[in-house]
Amino acid sequence: MIGKRPRRAKAPAPLSEEEVALFRQAVADVRPLRGLNRIRQTPQRPWPEPRPLALDEQVETVDGLSDNIPWYDNLDSGAELVFRRPGLNRQTLRRLRSGHWVIEAQLDLHGYTSDEARLQLAEFLNQCKKRGLRCVRIIHGKGLCSKNKEPVLKIKVRNWLMQREEVLAFCQASPADGGGGAALVLLKASA
Repeated sequence: MIGKRPRRAKAPAPLSEEEVALFRQAVADVRPLRGLNRIRQTPQRPWPEPRPLALDEQVETVDGLSDNIPWYDNLDSGAELVFRRPGLNRQTLRRLRSGHWVIEAQLDLHGYTSDEARLQLAEFLNQCKKRGLRCVRIIHGKGLCSKNKEPVLKIKVRNWLMQREEVLAFCQASPADGGGGAALVLLKASA
């Protein structure tokens, strides 16, 4: 209970004369060790315990992705969006487009609301990071069934991907891999 002091252990009962005599008889032949051959032993420090990953993932999943899309109004609904981190050469983006990396996993966001899709994407990227995956496909759809036939998830997914540190680059998938309804994502190599 909080606020209560722990009870003190009761002091052991004093030994009787008979018990003391028995103890002295048991240790009568014992001689003290000489101090020359002693080894000083230092206690081993316990291994540090890492924070549980689940807590890290929850914080990243819930708070990590914003819906603020500063360039959303200037976008044409059919425009292809590409992204590469500053410092990454253009050749990397060309390789991603041409299928240089094998797609190791995919996430299909069809049928999810915007909030559900954000959580699914964050969880998927966390799993990809754990597994050390490099190239993944995110299927967001073309938005043909949404209001005004405009792609909502297409724009949001690309914005969310830009916010994730492990995402190096992404581009629209080839027609065989989903075309305008999917994105190929290149992730950082695990260290």
